[in-house]
Amino acid sequence: MPDTSADRAAAVESRLMEVRERIANACAKAGRAPDEVSLIAVTKTYPASDVRILSRFGVTDVGENRDQEAAPKADECRDLPLTWHFVGQLQTNKARSVVRYADVVHSVDRVRLARSLGARARAEERAVRCLVQVDLDPGAIEGAVGPRGGADPRDVEEIAAAIDAEDGLSVGGVMAVAPLGGDPGAAFARLNSIAVSLRARYHQASMVSAGMSGDLESAVENGATHLRIGTALLGDRGPIVG
Repeated sequence: MPDTSADRAAAVESRLMEVRERIANACAKAGRAPDEVSLIAVTKTYPASDVRILSRFGVTDVGENRDQEAAPKADECRDLPLTWHFVGQLQTNKARSVVRYADVVHSVDRVRLARSLGARARAEERAVRCLVQVDLDPGAIEGAVGPRGGADPRDVEEIAAAIDAEDGLSVGGVMAVAPLGGDPGAAFARLNSIAVSLRARYHQASMVSAGMSGDLESAVENGATHLRIGTALLGDRGPIVG
């Protein structure tokens, strides 16, 4: 388990400063204001104590990939002023648990999932912002789902309409992961084009969730509004925390 001492806090603070500097430099290069880009700290496999450290240094957005880890962690940190983002692939049978703590779900990639999230959000009396996850792997053009997950770009409008039809949900924008071995800049440019089209119909769909530790600069250059950063903040992934 990661150290919770002053040394751990100092290490996290140093990494956070480095990431914020990278984001500021990327924004300057792209001619964007730094406040146009939000940092989501992805804390999977790290304990609630790290979430508390990040919160102490001004992080307000926290992302998680696995419900079985996220649910107890969010509960433990419920006293903190945080926005919780669920950023992993999501099965419909986990929808009830996820909507209890997630303010934003980044990985809505099918109509059935949108309907399940909507039903659970209403049951829990929660308002959840949903992003359509887009598959940007080359195979997606031919209808094949790539290893990163997500919907075929041609299905984005249908999924967004399904989200919009559900009381308790709102269309927040789009999310994607750069294809393995591909050009992240080209992928993120395509995602931004999809985002622009979606905003023409859903004006509140302002989020473009793209970019991680290794490709955040390309994401900022191509319109990302939210960056999902884990390793650069907290180090290489350790054993999953129970």
